[in-house]
Amino acid sequence: MEFLHASFVVAFFWLMVGHSLADYPLQGDFLAQGKNRHTPVGAIFWPHAIFAHSMIHAGFVALVTGSIWLGLAEAVIHAITDLLKCDNWIGLRFDQTIHIVSKFAWAVIATSAFV
Repeated sequence: MEFLHASFVVAFFWLMVGHSLADYPLQGDFLAQGKNRHTPVGAIFWPHAIFAHSMIHAGFVALVTGSIWLGLAEAVIHAITDLLKCDNWIGLRFDQTIHIVSKFAWAVIATSAFV
């Protein structure tokens, strides 16, 4: 498969490392509860918490790809996805699938694998 050249694989690998850090150890209980407006903490902090969590992801994407624009796109898609999960429109597995597909797309765009 042509899109599996070295630069794509390296970019996707580091995007997934960033995702793993940002969605698990760097999220912590405060952000996990705070980004959900249906929790006691989230009732107060959800706009700030979802913004902070999404920007952590955006930072990793921007660092790996070298593109602030891809980082901002990540922030928007990540926030929307997490809001849908917190409102029970989607489950955890679909949430994670969207996050992984997004990282795949950023790697493709950043490495121009299909161009």
